[in-house]
Amino acid sequence: MDRLESMAVFVKAVDLGSFAAAAVALDLSGPMVGKHVRFLEDRLGVRLLNRTTRRQSLTDFGRAYYERCRLVLAEADAADALAIHQFSEPRGKLRVTMPAHFGRHCVTPVLLKLARQYPMLELDLSLSDRFADLAEDGYDLAIRTGALDDKAGVIARRVARQGMVVCAAPAYLERQGVPRRIEDLVGHQAIVYRRLGQVVQPWLFAREGHPVQEVTPTGRLRLDDLDAIADAAADDMGLAWLPWWLVRDRIQAGALVALLPDEPRYLYDCYALWLKTPHLPLKVRLAVDALAAALPKLMV
Repeated sequence: MDRLESMAVFVKAVDLGSFAAAAVALDLSGPMVGKHVRFLEDRLGVRLLNRTTRRQSLTDFGRAYYERCRLVLAEADAADALAIHQFSEPRGKLRVTMPAHFGRHCVTPVLLKLARQYPMLELDLSLSDRFADLAEDGYDLAIRTGALDDKAGVIARRVARQGMVVCAAPAYLERQGVPRRIEDLVGHQAIVYRRLGQVVQPWLFAREGHPVQEVTPTGRLRLDDLDAIADAAADDMGLAWLPWWLVRDRIQAGALVALLPDEPRYLYDCYALWLKTPHLPLKVRLAVDALAAALPKLMV
C-alpha cells in the first residue's frame, strides 16, 4: 500500500473519530480504512489506535505520529501546490542570448514587459553577435536572424520578419545619382556590415518567381554595428542595406531616402530557438509567445 495514502486515511480517521466516518469522507469501505491503519501499525511495529466496538483513541505513540503525519501531508500538499504554481506563473531565471542590436531595440523591451507582468521571473540576457551554444552555454532561449543551421535537438520558431531596405542621404544622392535598378548599386559606395572574422554578406533582393538576387557591397567603410551604419549613411557616406524598422524614423525625418521603391523588400527571418524537451518550461513558452506577438508589430 502507499504509505502517504495510508497516512492520509489515518489522519482522517482520527479527525472524524471513527473508521466509518473516514470511510464515508474518503469514499472507501470501512474494512479498507482498517487495512490502511493496520498497514502503518505493521510497518512501524507499534499500535497507533486503541479500538473497541464503541470508540477509538490514540495511543501515546499514535498521538505523536498523528502530529507528524499532519505535517508530512501538509508539506506534500505544499509541494503539489508549488508544481501547480510553476505551471500557472513563470518563475526562476530565464537565460536568453540574442544579437546585440536587434536584441537591444526589439527583443529586450518585450522581455522586460514580461518581467514586469510576472514578478517571480528573473532575466539573464546576453546581447552579443557571437553565436552561443544553447546546451554548452546553458541558455534557455536563443534569438537568431537569417538562415539557420539544421541542428539536431533544437526547436526553432519564426517570431518576426525584417524587411530590408537600401537607403542613403539626400546629399549623397544629389552628388552620386539615384540608383533606379538593383544593377545600379554596384557603381555606388556602400557602407558594409561585417563581423570580425566573417566574409562580407551580400545584399539580398526578392524577385517574384525568380531566385533571390545577390549584390556584394563594396566600400571603404566596414562596421559591425547597424546603428553606426545608419548614422554613417545619414552622414552622406554611402548606401546602406538595413532593416526598415531601424531606419524608419530617419527616413520619415528626411535624413535618409529609401531607394528602389518598386522592388519588394527582402524579408530577413528572425527565430527563437530552444532545446527540444518533453515539457517546455512555462517561462520559455510565454517568452516565445510574447516575442511572436510583439515583434511583427515593430517591423512595419
